[in-house]
Amino acid sequence: MTEQLSTDYLVIGSGAMGMAFVDTLLDENPQADIIMVDRFAKPGGHWNSAYPFVTLHQPSAFYGVNSRELSQGRRDEIGLNKGLGDLATGAEILAYFEDVMRQRFLTSGRVRFFPMCDYQGEGKFSHKLSDQDYGVEYKKLVDCTHLNTSVPSTHKPNFMVDADVTFIPLNDLPKITTAPSGYTVIGGGKTGIDALLWLLENNVPPAKIRWVKSRDAWLINRENTQPDPEFFEKTIGNQANMMEAIASATSKSDMYDRLEACGYFLRIDPNIRPTMFHGATISEPEMFELRKIKDIVRKGRVASITSDHITFVNGRTEPRLGHVIVDCSASAIKDNVIKPIFNGDVITPQTVRAYQPVFSAAMAAWIECNIELETDKNGLMGVVPLPDDLDTFIRMTAANMMNQVLWGQNKKLRHWMRESRLDGFSKMVSDVKETDTEKVAILQKLRNNGMGAMAKLQSFMSG
Repeated sequence: MTEQLSTDYLVIGSGAMGMAFVDTLLDENPQADIIMVDRFAKPGGHWNSAYPFVTLHQPSAFYGVNSRELSQGRRDEIGLNKGLGDLATGAEILAYFEDVMRQRFLTSGRVRFFPMCDYQGEGKFSHKLSDQDYGVEYKKLVDCTHLNTSVPSTHKPNFMVDADVTFIPLNDLPKITTAPSGYTVIGGGKTGIDALLWLLENNVPPAKIRWVKSRDAWLINRENTQPDPEFFEKTIGNQANMMEAIASATSKSDMYDRLEACGYFLRIDPNIRPTMFHGATISEPEMFELRKIKDIVRKGRVASITSDHITFVNGRTEPRLGHVIVDCSASAIKDNVIKPIFNGDVITPQTVRAYQPVFSAAMAAWIECNIELETDKNGLMGVVPLPDDLDTFIRMTAANMMNQVLWGQNKKLRHWMRESRLDGFSKMVSDVKETDTEKVAILQKLRNNGMGAMAKLQSFMSG
């Protein structure tokens, strides 16, 4: 028999964006009743399936939910991230979200959580263990599954692999008990980098590692993403340098050269020009470690792996070497389809600030509670495309800049952003005093180049 429920907000997904949305909703609408439905046993979304050595790629200080600190302001004192804001591990993030659910959401008396449930649509879901069916009458549906993240442990590669090949997701690397002749890592993105760094940190000689990747990527220097005021010159200064580089560029190619020259972008191999950008961050020590790997195969996308060869889509081949094959080919985001965030009784949180999905979800909740008309809500929530190829970087940056301009015209929203832990940068900027001439000069440089940068991005998009 179907149990009938009713609520104000039916939230599908308790991953990072769902948790950030509900956390802000609780504060901004003290009367709201909320039901959260998730297919996992615990909140945290894809972190439930993440590989055991995963960490954040950006500082913990602006990840999670607004109401609870994740990092406590710590900096890493050892390792390849030394001196920078700590990067929470997957285990820490899962424990954090479970604590938020138990100690904040459920104790509020306004949130009901239904884990281990499959949502079928139209307000219907069923429990996977008991077959109990539920029907929900709701005022608003919040779909936090739109940016569904693909993880290596559940990813099915889009190439053929013979049964006699030792082929594992990077989740299984720590399970290896007998050292193989070597490791071949397939994938040029974040997970591929993580697998390589984990192998190097665990004393695997670089000569025993092969890296197969179809494309090289531009990377962001993690030092320039720190929300600590002590990093103002690096963080805000880097944004000012980015604006100047874009405004001064004579072509798309020249723009990327200038962005590298000013320190906004890094690349692992200085002799290979990157052709993709997925927004991954890296520290300079990590980059130097990766440069120790010399056996790098760039022959396009893999088509099949046999006991003898790796064959690529373009027909080229490479000897397999007998290595363990580590699959890091999953794309983090399955698609990049943009929808209106507010559409009748459906809210679909998406990224409205580049690289910051949880801040974006929290802002969606604030907008929902503080802006009345749907046209005005969507006007303030222009979706920022997720980074993929180099042209997407241009569209992403332009959309990001436009949102910042619009937000700056709303005094109430500006105040919320300044007080938001997830924002990371607004308070850093607002706290600058007129007597701090160096910081004032950086902000002036940022303002001076803003319009020119926007005009140049628009010309690149239309050209």
